[in-house]
Amino acid sequence: MSGGIVAGATYYLFRGAADGTQNNRQQIVEIPESSVLQSVGLSGGMCVTDEFIKDGLDKVKNFDNNFNDDIFLEAEKIKLLHQTVARMKRVQRLVGYGNFSLLRFDDMLRYAGNYSAVGDFSRQEKEFIEEVFFADASNYGFLGNKVITELTANINKADTVKVPRSGHYLFKGEALQTYTRLRKDVGDSLVLTSGVRGVVKQIHLFLNKAMKTDGNLSRASRSLAPPGHSYHGIGDFDVGKVNFGEANFTARFADTAEYKRLVELGYIEIR
Repeated sequence: MSGGIVAGATYYLFRGAADGTQNNRQQIVEIPESSVLQSVGLSGGMCVTDEFIKDGLDKVKNFDNNFNDDIFLEAEKIKLLHQTVARMKRVQRLVGYGNFSLLRFDDMLRYAGNYSAVGDFSRQEKEFIEEVFFADASNYGFLGNKVITELTANINKADTVKVPRSGHYLFKGEALQTYTRLRKDVGDSLVLTSGVRGVVKQIHLFLNKAMKTDGNLSRASRSLAPPGHSYHGIGDFDVGKVNFGEANFTARFADTAEYKRLVELGYIEIR
């Protein structure tokens, strides 16, 4: 690909499970190249160099490594990160894993204030959560769209249904119909591994990932969508193999009969 990529063409990007993840079972989607340029701030006929593409592909392949241009959380906020994650985890334990997926930000604060086992979120913790949610994720290198823009966005529980033996919810309508069809076509060995995620759930997942990467926000965003950017908040979901555990979220899932069946039936298209 000498000469770089110029505006006006159409290319293929690795999209992932619709929330920006790059290590789950994936699909390839066709996106106009002009959209790609705009997402990285290079629209207007400018070229994207081969070096830029190579760097991006290297980060996709080695998503869980550190890179020289990665953005890290300020050192003085690492302790605050741990405190916030721990308090959110106590809220999750209080309300239950499934209910936590639908919990509103304001309700999380209310539970924390009403139960001493959780304790009030401090002013610094609340400001930190707001800072993370409203941050420009493209600064981390994440190029996905922000599909939920309000920290206090609400998911109406009446619009969802809890899927038996999964601990997860799905939106009624297209999402539930698609999952039902998947199970019918692939079999009972297919299981829902992640469903509806509200803002609170996604914040907790992202902060927990950032904690595990020692504050590397770029590295965290390469395997998990930053808050507000997850399509799980508007309908997407993940599936895996029954009793396959965390392996469902690795490349090992591609070796399963369930994955191969999904490909055969056209649910996953690879170019």
